[in-house]
Amino acid sequence: MAFLRIHKLTEKDEIGYFAPRTWDFWRALIVCFCLCCILGHWLEMPYCWLMDRLFGIVADDYAVWTDPWYHPYWVYGFGAVFMTLLIEPLKERLILHRKTLWGAFLESLVIAILAAMVLELVMGWLINQPDPTTGEYPFWDNSQLPGNVFGQAWLVNDFFIGLAAMIYVWVIFPLVCEGFSRLSPKAANVAFALIIIGFAACVTASYLELKLWEKY
Repeated sequence: MAFLRIHKLTEKDEIGYFAPRTWDFWRALIVCFCLCCILGHWLEMPYCWLMDRLFGIVADDYAVWTDPWYHPYWVYGFGAVFMTLLIEPLKERLILHRKTLWGAFLESLVIAILAAMVLELVMGWLINQPDPTTGEYPFWDNSQLPGNVFGQAWLVNDFFIGLAAMIYVWVIFPLVCEGFSRLSPKAANVAFALIIIGFAACVTASYLELKLWEKY
């Protein structure tokens, strides 16, 4: 009854998954990379809809509205890798040193939000500098939004990134690890291969469709 862990978590449910010296760990991480590339695309659609309704910041021709459902959004896959390698071991360490899981959860959430803010700032200062003549930002402009940080980061966005990170490291990654652990080694590797083949098919179909759009 793996899904019961979503409703009633214990310390035992949340530690022991960060095991980078094992094939089980890397298999689960590769699968999460593939899944999050696709799921991230799907989740960005309701998020963009909400942000547009609240702040009017999403253009009508933004790619998320027109990209095919199988088009991978690589940033979410790499984000899953980053969260697994950085936040997962931090989460497990916090669980061992805090009296309650809620305390560990809230502290890891704050850390994830701060990490997202710092990442946005660093990326902005590196690649999103305003034009010296027009003052326009080339990629994004958060300077007019409430809660912006130096016009580059945006705390609202950082909060949702942090919340997504918590859902991933507290639920998704452990569930993937647990799901594979319930299979025999051979069955787990077969399931892994099928997921990789399915993801490769999505990437190939997306690439061919984008090339077709470029042609016409």
